[in-house]
Parts: sequence; C-alpha cells; structure tokens
Amino acid sequence: MLQLLLVAVLCLHLLLPPLLCENLLCYFSPILEKKKFELIVTECPPNEVCFKVLGRYGNFTAMLARGCLLEKSCGKQSNIRLKGTVYVITYSCCDWPYCNLGVTVKPFYVLVTLVAVCIMAR
Repeated sequence: MLQLLLVAVLCLHLLLPPLLCENLLCYFSPILEKKKFELIVTECPPNEVCFKVLGRYGNFTAMLARGCLLEKSCGKQSNIRLKGTVYVITYSCCDWPYCNLGVTVKPFYVLVTLVAVCIMAR
C-alpha cells in the first residue's frame, strides 16, 4: 500500500505542475564552464520553448547554458567570444516541462514507466 501511495505522489509531482501552469517550465543556467553550473527552474514566456546550448571549441565541449527561447531560433548555430576564445554554440530545443536537463526522455515514456511501476507494485 505504501508503494502505491509513493507512486501516486510521484505521478502528482511530475504531472500536476504542467497541467496547472499555462507556460512551460524549464531549467535555467547562464553560459558557464561545463562543470560549474547550478540549475534554476524558470517559467518561459508564451510561445517559447526550453533550450540547451552546447559550446564547442574544436572537438571539445567547454560550456553550456539552459533556458527559454523562441522556437524559430532552435537548431541554429552561432559564434560567441568568451574570455578571448571563440566558441561555436548550437541551440537544441524541446517543448515539454523540464526537458532541457539533458536527459532525452519524452513524457510518454515517463507515463509508460509509471504504469509499469504501478502494475509491479500490486
């Protein structure tokens, strides 16, 4: 019974916020060195999606950022200069809550996993 209650709480925690909010919730972190960041939850303005930026210098991924972005900017590349080094940054976007964490699990798969856990808890 306790396992079923824990699964129900998990379901509410994952599924209720997106249903109550009109805008998309995403993680935010400014452009920083790859290992030095702290994630903050932010609510995107209307018509924006979550994004993750990877900054590359040659074959080395040196920095990243997360936040909200207009969908038309998704998939684009640009160059930025940071501390005297030019990085090629690529914007990758997604449109479900908290999707820019780095894990590429779609909500459908989360739901299937939760149903499987409910069935096994019986």
